[in-house]
Amino acid sequence: MTANRGPRAAADGRELRLWKVGWALTVIFAAAILAAGSVFYSLIALLDFQEIDTTAKLDAKTLFDIVKLSFGVVAGAGALVALVVAYRRQRVDEAGAHREATRLHTERFSQAVEQLGSDSPAVRLGGVHALAGLADDAPDDSLRQTCIDVLCAYLQLPFTPDPGDDSAHQEEHHRYLAFRKVRHTILRLIGDHYRRPRGTRRSWQGCDLDLTSVTIDGHMDFGDATFSGGLVSFNGATFSGGTVSFEGATFSGGTVSFDGATFSGGTVYFTHATFSGGLVSFNRATFSGGMVSFNAATFSGGRVSFNRAAFSEGEVSLNGTRFSEGSMSFDGATFSGGMVSLTGATFSGGLVSFNRATFSGGLVSFTHATFSGGTVDFGRTVDLGTNVATFSGGTMDFSGATGPAPSGLLAAVESANGGFTVTLPSAWLTANP
Repeated sequence: MTANRGPRAAADGRELRLWKVGWALTVIFAAAILAAGSVFYSLIALLDFQEIDTTAKLDAKTLFDIVKLSFGVVAGAGALVALVVAYRRQRVDEAGAHREATRLHTERFSQAVEQLGSDSPAVRLGGVHALAGLADDAPDDSLRQTCIDVLCAYLQLPFTPDPGDDSAHQEEHHRYLAFRKVRHTILRLIGDHYRRPRGTRRSWQGCDLDLTSVTIDGHMDFGDATFSGGLVSFNGATFSGGTVSFEGATFSGGTVSFDGATFSGGTVYFTHATFSGGLVSFNRATFSGGMVSFNAATFSGGRVSFNRAAFSEGEVSLNGTRFSEGSMSFDGATFSGGMVSLTGATFSGGLVSFNRATFSGGLVSFTHATFSGGTVDFGRTVDLGTNVATFSGGTMDFSGATGPAPSGLLAAVESANGGFTVTLPSAWLTANP
């Protein structure tokens, strides 16, 4: 992913665009004259000089002062010339140092990539650490992003599945485990670098991370990371094991996307995360197992989207979540199994939307939730009900919930077909006989 490279590359390209010496000196002298004139005029205005005596004679003292002033002007002009020349020399030296650093980086980069393509798992592992070190030492953000892209591309490469630990395939099994160790090392290093505060050495925060269509069967730790820029993409990824943790992370900008991902195992944690901006997207994701947890997360802004996601198994847990702003959307999602739990959630603001969702199985639980503000929306009667959620099966539980009923819920429940079970607080039933 190279979305952020344009400005960086442009900045590097301007590094040696220096004016010619003649133009530079002309501009500097003009600026100096304007500055001196401004100071002179300001002093005259400040001292309230009304007129200058043009009849005064030119004595020796005045002549000597004029000579001193002339020498001062010449010295100042020489200093300006020296300053321009020194500035240009400094820029040229910096550009030369940058070119040399880039050349050394390129040499080391080529060696690391060769290691990454080796048939030996141990050599590949060395190449992984070499590329991570190069990203840390990169002279500019564009070269750092290139190193990260190569590590991500390695994870996207197809690999031979585990043949099993049968004695007849023992060598292939050991080879699979060795190369699996290489992939897991990359995941560990990525997580470690993204957890470091932005602006510190070895931090990759703000860089793009393209893990499109990768298979995640190991651990990645983004705990306590801050996402305020860049794009982290798990689009089309398969989570078949392991854990991806965003526990305690802060989303104040940037995007983390799981669009089209498949959860057949493993866990993604957003526990105790804070959403004050940015986007986390699970659009069109498939949940056939595993778990995504937002337990005790705080939504004071930003957006989390499960639009058109398919839930057949697994669990999305939002227990104890606090909504004061921002939004979470399940628009057009299909619930045929699994569970979405908002037990003990507090809604004092923001929006949770189930517009056009289809419930044919599974469980959606709002047990002991508190509705004191904001909106939980199951669709409004618009265009002959096309926006209203559809209930034909499954279970929805609002036991112990307090506050007004979510928008559109009671109307949708009344129109539900047989096979659907809903538990509502008595206060909602009394208010809507």
